[in-house]
Amino acid sequence: MKIFINDRPVSIVPFLGYEVKDGFDTVLTGEDEITSKRLIGDVLVQNATTLQIERVLRLLEFKKLKKLKSLSFAVRDVKVVKEFIKDQFKIIKASGGLVRKGDKILMIYRLKKWDLPKGKLNKGEDPLKGAKREVEEECNIRVDVREKLCSTWHTYIRKDKRILKKTNWYVMDCADDSNMKPQLEEFIEEVKWQTKENVMKCLKNSYLSIQEVFKEYYSSQPLNSIR
Repeated sequence: MKIFINDRPVSIVPFLGYEVKDGFDTVLTGEDEITSKRLIGDVLVQNATTLQIERVLRLLEFKKLKKLKSLSFAVRDVKVVKEFIKDQFKIIKASGGLVRKGDKILMIYRLKKWDLPKGKLNKGEDPLKGAKREVEEECNIRVDVREKLCSTWHTYIRKDKRILKKTNWYVMDCADDSNMKPQLEEFIEEVKWQTKENVMKCLKNSYLSIQEVFKEYYSSQPLNSIR
């Protein structure tokens, strides 16, 4: 499980029972005190405790931690820790789409960031149908939904409530974009088809969770289909 907290990736992985250092800049243990000064680069906490995890969740929510790139908690029971983390938040479900037209991908510009169309599901709404609805509403196009691509988790605080949003992402093909325009009431300023080259440029001014979606997409495509 990977959660983006304040646009920092936090992963929950199994504890292997032995020391791991390769690939990390900072390695801590379940007995170490977690402070902001120790969270530098790619950090691993081995045999992490729920108390440490709760402490880091708070730090990530209220401090920028500019020197932190990523954080991994190696735990003995991944399932239990996942449920512990979810219990700290109100869960909201959303869906969105990576829409293709030939070799181009549809991106939206909202709140000074490049993003993908997505939105909160209605109560009881099927995630696939919700993804289609949100994409068509936000971009004023028609799409055909193909396969599910991945899910992402990210947190935010609204009205003093801690929110954990799960977004289901689907690959879609454009069926009609003759009336394409941004949904201004959702603060979308621009809707634009982007080549892969331009996508890479846009992702420099996007969210890490959106970068994760594109990483999943491009890694799933045959090499001869990516231009």
